[in-house]
Amino acid sequence: MNVDDLIAIDVHTHAEEPCKGPRDDGYHEFQAGMARYFRNPAGAQGMLPTVEQTAAYYRERRIGCVIFPVDAERETGFRRYSNEEVARIAAENADIMIPFASIDPAKGRAGAREARRLIESFGVRGFKFHPTMQGFWPNDRMAWPLYEVIAEAGAIALFHTGQTGVGAGMRGGMGMRLKYSNPMAIDDVAVDFPDMKIILAHPSFPWQEEALSVATHKPNVWIDLSGWSPKYFPPILIQYCNTILKHRMLFGSDWPAITPDRWLADFAKIGIRDEVRPLILKENARALLGL
Repeated sequence: MNVDDLIAIDVHTHAEEPCKGPRDDGYHEFQAGMARYFRNPAGAQGMLPTVEQTAAYYRERRIGCVIFPVDAERETGFRRYSNEEVARIAAENADIMIPFASIDPAKGRAGAREARRLIESFGVRGFKFHPTMQGFWPNDRMAWPLYEVIAEAGAIALFHTGQTGVGAGMRGGMGMRLKYSNPMAIDDVAVDFPDMKIILAHPSFPWQEEALSVATHKPNVWIDLSGWSPKYFPPILIQYCNTILKHRMLFGSDWPAITPDRWLADFAKIGIRDEVRPLILKENARALLGL
């Protein structure tokens, strides 16, 4: 990856479509609900991109991307996308892609062994957690064996925070419980794993100030700005982007729900200082990922 040639690094993209095998019953209805929430016609029409198509899209735009699946099969019943498959395709597109993985912390020590193997044999650089989809509190000690592997390897733990489009508008929210994604629960993780690099994903509505508090207090915590159009960022988030947290804010789109084209166009219109924009778009991610 020639980072100098890139215009940005997107730290939050999803691998949604497997390259082999059909999806489970109900998956397309779930994606259609997500598409309505994000006003994303591709999801509504069942036309979500493969990992290879994602790589081509980002290469054309000279944007590097971190890509991952989400292991939520225990709570959703949908079989997870293979971590190995995502890592293999990312390796074939290493000029533009950086592989993360996802493991449900409820898998305990088996999950920890998988994480170590993915890091050592597949070059995985971090792990995505979605407390609401996975149905767990980030500070539940059942997750400690998995965090220990991540911390020891110098990898990154990326946590969904705040409200989610998953299950939005569906009966009972598809069983998703928003409470698990309060970023304050991740403060305990940052205390017990002070050297593990942590990303709080998304503007954390309705807990934005909690997220800013955790990131301000704990130097091993970053915030990615994915999942929302920047035109909806609350003023306090923009204020912290421009000042005390300007070196720990990261560009993320939430592809394919939100495209980088849409995100970047809206980001250009909000009140971010000129000297801060390159930090958020690329330089902070370059430093965090050690590129």
